[in-house]
Amino acid sequence: MSRIGREPITVPAGVEVTVADGNLVTVKGPLGTLTQKFHKELTIEQEGNVLKVSRPDDQKETRALHGLTRALLHNMVEGTTKGYQKKLEIVGVGYKAEKSGKKMTLSLGYSHPIYFEEADGITFEVPDNTTIVVKGIDKQAVGQIAAIIRSKRPPEPYLGKGIKYSGEKIRRKAGKTGK
Repeated sequence: MSRIGREPITVPAGVEVTVADGNLVTVKGPLGTLTQKFHKELTIEQEGNVLKVSRPDDQKETRALHGLTRALLHNMVEGTTKGYQKKLEIVGVGYKAEKSGKKMTLSLGYSHPIYFEEADGITFEVPDNTTIVVKGIDKQAVGQIAAIIRSKRPPEPYLGKGIKYSGEKIRRKAGKTGK
């Protein structure tokens, strides 16, 4: 059995989970609602405030889907109760982020500013002009938006300039004088 897949998911108070036909799961919590359709071979059972995922056989594909389904369900429950966030840091002279209304503007050394709009439950916070916090209830969407923002100016190895995740280590290289 999958170690991750067989762990039960405890649903906290204030969160409502509905499992419909075809494994369509809806999780409604204090921060919002998430809906996702899971593979039809797996069985998702709800007993009181506990969710369990089980699989019919030990084929390679169903074993992989077992752990994946349980992890996605846990992320949905966690997202609707606590939410997810990714913190990005901007390093470089003149590089900055500004937020006005629902629009975030990045100045990253290009000849033009880069704009991002808040959408689909994703919000941006700019506590200071070198820090960006991406927040939301969908873990995948938060990570994807953070990766898109980072891709606009990834950190480079010589000076370390660019946008990096908080806590990310940038492997530095010696320049011409490093011989």
